[in-house]
Amino acid sequence: MSDSIVPQGETLSSGWEREVPVDDTLIRRAVLLHASWAAAVPESLGRPFARTERWSGGFVGDRGELTNPIIVTQPVTSAGRFAELLGEVGEIVPPRAPYFLLSPFPTPDLTPYGLGLIGHPPLMVRFPGDAAPDLRPGVELIQVADADTLAVAERVLVEGYPMPDLLPLQPGSILAPPLIGDGTTRVWLALVDGVPAAVAAAHVWAESVLVEYVASLPAARGRGAGAAVTWAATTCRPDLPAFLVASDDGRPLYERMGFVALERWTAWLRPAADSGRVGE
Repeated sequence: MSDSIVPQGETLSSGWEREVPVDDTLIRRAVLLHASWAAAVPESLGRPFARTERWSGGFVGDRGELTNPIIVTQPVTSAGRFAELLGEVGEIVPPRAPYFLLSPFPTPDLTPYGLGLIGHPPLMVRFPGDAAPDLRPGVELIQVADADTLAVAERVLVEGYPMPDLLPLQPGSILAPPLIGDGTTRVWLALVDGVPAAVAAAHVWAESVLVEYVASLPAARGRGAGAAVTWAATTCRPDLPAFLVASDDGRPLYERMGFVALERWTAWLRPAADSGRVGE
């Protein structure tokens, strides 16, 4: 009898090889959906990005802790191989700029490489279900379709998230018209009594929806604006599952919308250099 139950010469799939279908598992679908988004934002801004077998992301800007998302797309368990991955990221993101690294897989300790562990946020999914509830009184919902409205949505995102490191805001720093040009990414703006109040985005890829960039201005919270844009993004393709990565504080809100937690991912942050701006 052979010492191995695997026939000689046969390799078992890990589920993460390039040839594995995107919809092999819900987790694979979520990972590759995030990879598409992480490349779409810098590409829309005309800035450097990359999609490799091991990671996806790009350089959006030199300020803001969450400005430059990097998503790991394959298990990389050894410190040496992770060092190689971070070296590749460093060829895209300048050395003085921050980046936010999200890994669906366990990681080695990355503190020797200048990153700090910031948490294990839950990946959540909502399967097709009930339609969005009616808007609350005073709330108006707009799907962004032009550069001027997109600039307003960008301001709400930066001030509402908040992203103070991006202030003062230069329009087009995060949201540029090419991002919404082909319909793959859609952005919604909610007004409360005619005043911009909340924003959310949806990225549709591989028969899935990624809900991103959800933010509300403090003065409008509790008025239903944040819920309105989140529902709009979540149900923009009512026939498809919607994914998001939540915070522990935000998780109960999404659970009330019908989202369920699948697993926890790992988030690391490389902060910006203390002095100067990239490119100066």
